[in-house]
Amino acid sequence: MRKRTYNKKPLSFTDQLKQLKDRKLTVLDDTLALQYLAQISYYRLSAYFLPYQSKKDCFDIGITFDKIVETYSFDRELRLLVFGCIERIEIAIRTQFIYCMAMHYNDSNWQDNQALFIKPYYNTVGNRIDPYSDFQNTISKAKTALRPEIFIKHYVDNYHSPSNPPSWVCFELLTIGELSNLYRGLRNKDDKKRIASKFGLHETVFTSWLHSLTYVRNICAHHSRLWNKDLSIEPSQLIKPIGPWISERYSRNNKRTFYLLCVLRYFLARVSPHNNLKEELVSLFNRYPNVPIQFLGIPTDKEGKTLDWAKEPLWL
Repeated sequence: MRKRTYNKKPLSFTDQLKQLKDRKLTVLDDTLALQYLAQISYYRLSAYFLPYQSKKDCFDIGITFDKIVETYSFDRELRLLVFGCIERIEIAIRTQFIYCMAMHYNDSNWQDNQALFIKPYYNTVGNRIDPYSDFQNTISKAKTALRPEIFIKHYVDNYHSPSNPPSWVCFELLTIGELSNLYRGLRNKDDKKRIASKFGLHETVFTSWLHSLTYVRNICAHHSRLWNKDLSIEPSQLIKPIGPWISERYSRNNKRTFYLLCVLRYFLARVSPHNNLKEELVSLFNRYPNVPIQFLGIPTDKEGKTLDWAKEPLWL
């Protein structure tokens, strides 16, 4: 594709609103619309335009500015819900990761045993992959920080050996992305199996799902869009579930957000069996009845009506 020179000029909020009107968007309250443009930005809202335009840069008849804002608000609440679920799952994964390794090797500081991790290598883009050294560097920086975390300072002030705090302390330093990389960096496949089995998953699926959770967690943290989105890092399809799962018509599309919601539900069934994710989703959908939820990846029938996802075994 031949590249061009970008020559679009910035538009004032007033001109942005005029452009939306020129593109057939119905605006019922100019003052309120200008306030939203000043608070949210035209560019961020534009991510929600496409499903309401059968023709490029021309809104379908009857689409209002209020509907765009409503869709944006729906997506915001969805992100908050997903973010909370990932937090619970992440903490449980940390716990089981530490527990399985520490108990199997009978070693509080197993993370300092280089033999438990893969040998360093360079990936296809030339980056050095070395999970063991990366984790050791993270610990070292935490110990020498000008204002160290209280739990790190307590260990350094009170103990001289081992050099590093125990694994359950060091793991508090990791982001979910670093946690995912460390899991992939385990050398022994049996170690991965022990951890993944705690969540009813094969280790390859667990690796994929943890990677995808990291990606979606960052989407939520950076206030990006989940509604009407193809996931760049999609979770692997679950072929042999242990326990209730979704039927094939729902599971075939693992690139959309609804599949990710099913992944959350599967994890939560083991992490928090009495979770209310289903009830929270139903409540969210009911609060925004005019937002088309099929764009989450929920399948529809021949008439375009969304299928009753809530009656799938996973969601009962």
